[in-house]
Amino acid sequence: MRKLIALFMLAGILFIPVFANAQDAPAASPASPTVVDDEIVAEEQSFHQVIKEKFIEGDPIYMTPVLICLILGLAIALERIITLNLSTTNTKKLINKIEDALSSGGIEAAKDVTKNTKGPVASIFTQGLMRYSEGIEMVEKSIIAYGSVEMGRLEKGLVWISLFISLAPMLGFMGTVIGMIFAFDTIEAAGDISPSIVAGGIKIALLTTVAGLIVAIILQLFYNYLVAKIDSLVNDMEDASISLVDVLVKHKLTGK
Repeated sequence: MRKLIALFMLAGILFIPVFANAQDAPAASPASPTVVDDEIVAEEQSFHQVIKEKFIEGDPIYMTPVLICLILGLAIALERIITLNLSTTNTKKLINKIEDALSSGGIEAAKDVTKNTKGPVASIFTQGLMRYSEGIEMVEKSIIAYGSVEMGRLEKGLVWISLFISLAPMLGFMGTVIGMIFAFDTIEAAGDISPSIVAGGIKIALLTTVAGLIVAIILQLFYNYLVAKIDSLVNDMEDASISLVDVLVKHKLTGK
């Protein structure tokens, strides 16, 4: 609940200045001409100014939901990226430490190593070592069961990013339909089909569609990166679990 509140606060902080500018600033042409020595020179605009201008032209009523999808989706994606990168563990180094601890201090020393190491791999190892007294078979079952729990934690938040990827184009298409309806209403009221009459509605339709597709593309890139990162972590967890079982079998045989 606290994370959800924080995400909405972030959305508000980032969105309020844009909305305020959208309400106060008049719609302008892409480049305001300035006459210097009888020559028309287009003033250069920054990327931020162009985005703000298109946001206003697309109508904040229809562009706002798309922008919120982008902000919340990016917030969740960045949080997941940081969490997953912090969860990365050097499994080979950890296995070597556990093997040395088993040789010098036994299972309790190995537990201390895993408990003092962060990441899902170390957590799985801790659960496996806690069942060592019940036999290698119980260690394997414990590792498999707790591995599923850790996998669920790694995938946490991906469903929301997937939702925003689907929702943003839908909201854009909804703005498109509304814009076209507005354009046909204008034609019906004027009784004439002239470009100047229908341009406003069609422009809103096109801008909202483009905005929705851009948001979906950006979030899709982050989503694919996260999926690839999770797959890499899961593969490391599986390989490390096999290595841990081999080390424990070797230690048990040596102990005998």
